Amino acid sequence: MNTQSDSTLPATHGWQRFASAAMRGFHAYANWLVGITWKRFFLLSLALLIGAAILQDLPPFTWRIDERIESTSPAPPKAAKAPKAVKPAKSPSVHYEVTIDERGIRVLPRAAPGAASAASGAAPGASGAASAAAPETGLPSIQIDLPNATSREAVKQVVEEVRQSVEEAMDEKRQALDEAQAALEELRNADRTPSKRVRVVRVGDFLPQLAFLLILSSAIIKSTYKGRMQAEVKAAQATETAEAESLKRQVVEARMAAMQAQVEPHFLFNTLASIDHLIETDPPRASIMQKNLISLLRASMPTLREANATTNGVRDLGRELAMVKPYLEILKVRMEERLTTDIQVPDGLLSAEFPPMMLQSLVENAIKHGLEPKAEGGTLGIKAEIVHGKLRVTVADTGLGFGKADTAGTGVGLANIRERLQLLYGNKATLVVTENSPTGTVVSISVPYSAMQGASA
Repeated sequence: MNTQSDSTLPATHGWQRFASAAMRGFHAYANWLVGITWKRFFLLSLALLIGAAILQDLPPFTWRIDERIESTSPAPPKAAKAPKAVKPAKSPSVHYEVTIDERGIRVLPRAAPGAASAASGAAPGASGAASAAAPETGLPSIQIDLPNATSREAVKQVVEEVRQSVEEAMDEKRQALDEAQAALEELRNADRTPSKRVRVVRVGDFLPQLAFLLILSSAIIKSTYKGRMQAEVKAAQATETAEAESLKRQVVEARMAAMQAQVEPHFLFNTLASIDHLIETDPPRASIMQKNLISLLRASMPTLREANATTNGVRDLGRELAMVKPYLEILKVRMEERLTTDIQVPDGLLSAEFPPMMLQSLVENAIKHGLEPKAEGGTLGIKAEIVHGKLRVTVADTGLGFGKADTAGTGVGLANIRERLQLLYGNKATLVVTENSPTGTVVSISVPYSAMQGASA
């Protein structure tokens, strides 16, 4: 059984390869048909019909065969039997009768007794007998009139002349018979000569029908395959776009998570070091910083998990503020009087949808690149409002200004925020960076306003 199964594998694989090649050829031909115009299709169809009509009369679709035909038993023509009538010696019913009398010498053919009753009733020697015998037998007759008082020598001479005349007549008949036999032999030999016949073999008569069938099937394929191909192309494009959008979103989320993973340990270590130092120098402040750190960790730990688990990638603004406020309180302890905050977020907007980690990133950038490098510090303000039906969240600082600090970043954080907004909202969301007056930077994020059910207050 294993041997039989192994023997069938090559045949199966061969058929599969043939079917695969046939399908590839069909799709290539169908794509070519769809790619040409109908005008060109009709011109090519006309050329195909003309070519098929021409090729059906040319080799190898049509050729000629020369055949030799030989006759084995030729039948002689009926006209050749005529010379048999000139053989008087072989006719048992006819004989010649010689009559010599005072009127002359007569050589007349006579029928045998009983052959014809009309011949027996005729008087011998009569001049009318000669005229009656000749039509009766079909043989020639001779009549010599003698003058009166003819001598025996004259008669003998006349008889000799008659004999010579008869012999000459017989020789003429025999010569005619020989000529007829020679003609008959030539005719027979001519019938035995091989003849030639030309036979035309035509196997290309099906070419015009085949060309017409190919044109008809090609027209059907061109009409139906275009719609199918367009549908497949649209489906492939939609799938590719969806996959690309999903991949972009995953990349951006991974970048944000990586940035957050880099920022949070650094900030956490610095905060723990500050708490350790304040425990020895200022325990009350160390306690305040410790409580704010606990609040920050409690708010930020579920952030990445929830952001990755949600399908729409958004949370409410209240939870974003729950992370930002402890962060700012910790920084106030570290920076003391160099940092002041101003948060203006109405309670009615705490339930508004807002992408996670964006507000935290804007606040961190304002502190790191605007306020910390400035000797006297400054103010950081957070404001939320509804403008033209959209939620606008603004982070403003009075620091050194965008790109003016030695610690200025490369702008990758803002680029990631723009890319995330494009993936989430398309052209409906914007990120605007402007200069603050008299110094500092203002960054505003506008997204479509929508309240979340069950949002935190």
